[in-house]
Amino acid sequence: MNGPEIDVEVAPELRLFVSHERRRGSTPVITDGSSTLGHVVESLGIPLTEAGTLVVDGRTVPVSHIPGPGERVEVRAVERPQRIPGAPLRFLLDVHLGTLACGLRLLGVDAAYESEDIGDPALAALSARERRVLLSRDRGLLRRREIWAGAYVYSDRPAEQLRDVLGRFAPVLAPWTRCTACNGELAEADKDSVRADLEQGTRATYDVFARCTACGRVYWRGAHHARLEAVVADAVREFGGLGSGSPAG
Repeated sequence: MNGPEIDVEVAPELRLFVSHERRRGSTPVITDGSSTLGHVVESLGIPLTEAGTLVVDGRTVPVSHIPGPGERVEVRAVERPQRIPGAPLRFLLDVHLGTLACGLRLLGVDAAYESEDIGDPALAALSARERRVLLSRDRGLLRRREIWAGAYVYSDRPAEQLRDVLGRFAPVLAPWTRCTACNGELAEADKDSVRADLEQGTRATYDVFARCTACGRVYWRGAHHARLEAVVADAVREFGGLGSGSPAG
């Protein structure tokens, strides 16, 4: 690019996306004179899903703004909690975020997930068709124009990923209401109705059950329930929820 020179300062939260020389305050950027500010931001490595307010010489501008010579640009981070207008808040996770999907479902958050890699075009199309926020650590995927909305998952550790998503979007939590396997809704089930699906030891030990209304999987307070209950309690304490009583775990 050999057009106007502008100065760009990137918020500290976004500096992991840019080259090292751009991580310390304002740095010059040569533009081509016709590309939008949104394009310039992306060319620096920042997915637009992560860019919040764009400020040029002290005034807020849209991503369609064409930068002019000498402009001073601030790229701010997305404000938290981030509101996604136009649809109920629900998510779509790429193939690498299966543990995060289970964590969100455990808390009652609608989180669609494909266990097989269906490809970036199909994921983007599904995000648009079902109006789901696409969660990914793939910057290229988040740059696809057809996605409904998207967010970069900053950590590679599932517990930190969960806190990041809950803190960013503040979804309503309804623990123990979704199937962690398929995302379907759970319904209380009496013991007689699930007896055929239980092993003898489980039938003798447990009395409270739930069944997924979508895939039919049966849940009860098994050996891992205490660990899961601790995850739920921590999330509800920090981020709020509708309650943490569980028909099954």
